[in-house]
Amino acid sequence: MADAPYLVALALVELDGKRALPLTGKSQREASGGEPGEAGRTLALELLLRLWQRSDEGALRRAAGEDSLLLLEMPLEVMSERLPLIKADWIAGGTTEELLANLKQLAQRRWRIGIVKYQPAAFTPWP
Repeated sequence: MADAPYLVALALVELDGKRALPLTGKSQREASGGEPGEAGRTLALELLLRLWQRSDEGALRRAAGEDSLLLLEMPLEVMSERLPLIKADWIAGGTTEELLANLKQLAQRRWRIGIVKYQPAAFTPWP
């Protein structure tokens, strides 16, 4: 199970003018192999509902344009050890470009989460 990947949905946002990087995740039995499917959609919905609830605290704004809502697949060890450090650095004022580059290095697979009118949530490979 140590090699089992972890699926993480995260949002790069500004909430009432302050950076925030909420996330949610779920361990997987095996790598997704392709699109993350229902597990990814469930995580995206959970994250978006949490963001919607937090919008009572102030104005909510995407912090990285199309790269603001991401789904990443990474080893559990990486998620628990390195992701919190990268997150803290960005919230403390690190550049968004550096955060995105670090996230790309951590992830084995990665997608942008988006939606097209009248379509379900879509996962686009994030280069």
